[in-house]
Amino acid sequence: MLKFIFKRLLEAIPTLLVLITVSFFMMRFAPGNPFTSERSLPPEVLANIEAKYGLDKPIGVQYLTYLGNLVQGDLGPSFKYKDFTVNDLVSQALPVSAKIGSFAFLFAVTLGVTFGTIAALKQNTVIDYLLMSSAMAGVVIPGFVLAPLLVLLFSIHLGWFPAGGWQGGGVQFMVLPVFGMMMYYISAISRIMRGSMIETMNSNFIRTARAKGLPLRHIILKHALRPAMLPVVSYLGPAFVGIITGSVVIETIFGLPGIGQLFVNGALNRDYSMVLGLTILVGALTITFNAVVDILYAFIDPKIRY
Repeated sequence: MLKFIFKRLLEAIPTLLVLITVSFFMMRFAPGNPFTSERSLPPEVLANIEAKYGLDKPIGVQYLTYLGNLVQGDLGPSFKYKDFTVNDLVSQALPVSAKIGSFAFLFAVTLGVTFGTIAALKQNTVIDYLLMSSAMAGVVIPGFVLAPLLVLLFSIHLGWFPAGGWQGGGVQFMVLPVFGMMMYYISAISRIMRGSMIETMNSNFIRTARAKGLPLRHIILKHALRPAMLPVVSYLGPAFVGIITGSVVIETIFGLPGIGQLFVNGALNRDYSMVLGLTILVGALTITFNAVVDILYAFIDPKIRY
C-alpha cells in the first residue's frame, strides 16, 4: 500500500506541472491584461504597474519565476485585490466553501446511499418510482432555479432562514446553501446506488446467502452494501472536490464569500495569479481524492490489492 501511495505521489508531480503550464500560458496569451479597463491608463503608468508585478519580463522568465515562488508555497499577489496575496484570499474563502461543502457532502452521501438502496430493494414499485422521479428532478433542475425557490419559500414567505449572508457561519445561514448544494449530489448518488445495488442483489453470492436463510438486513449490511458501494465511491472523489471548492451559483445567490466567487471574479478581472492559484488548488485536491478513492477500493473490495 505504501508503495502505491508513493507511486501516486510521483505521478501527481508531472500532472500538476502540465496543469500549471497550460493554465499559465493560456492566461498570458489571452487578449488584454489585468489592468485594461474602460478607461485606458497612460502608457507610463501601465509600464510601471507591469514592472511592479514582473509582467514586463519575457514570458519564459515569468513562468520560471512563478514556478520558483510556487515551490515555496507562494501563489503570488492578486492583481485586483490590492494589498492581498492569493494565499490570503484563498485562506479566507476556502474555509467557507469547505464548511458548507462538507455538510452538503455528508448529507448527500448518507441520503443518496439510503434512497438508492431502498429504491433497489423496492424495484418497480411505487416507492421506487417516487424516489427515482425525485432523483431525476434533482438532477435536471439547475441550481440557479432551485436556490431562488428556496429563498422565496423559506426566507420570504415562511421567514425561517435568512436569504443570504455568512455572519461567521451560523447554522441558520448554512441551512439553505447546504440544501441547495446537496440536492444534485443526492440525486446522482441515489441513481448510481440503485443500479449498483440491483446488480449486486442478483449476484450468485447473494443468492447463496438467501438460500442459507440469512435475514435480508444481514444480507444487505454484511454482504451487499460494500460491493454495491464501489461505483458510488468512484463518483465521490471528483464530487467531493467539486462540492468543497464551492458552487458558483449557490455562493452568488446566497452571498457567500467562498472559492466559487473568487474563481468568477478572478476570471472576469483577468487576475492571473488568482485563477492560477485556484486552478492549482482544484487540481491538487482532485489528484489527492482520486488517490484516496483508489485506496478505499482496497478496503471495500478484498479482491483489489495494490
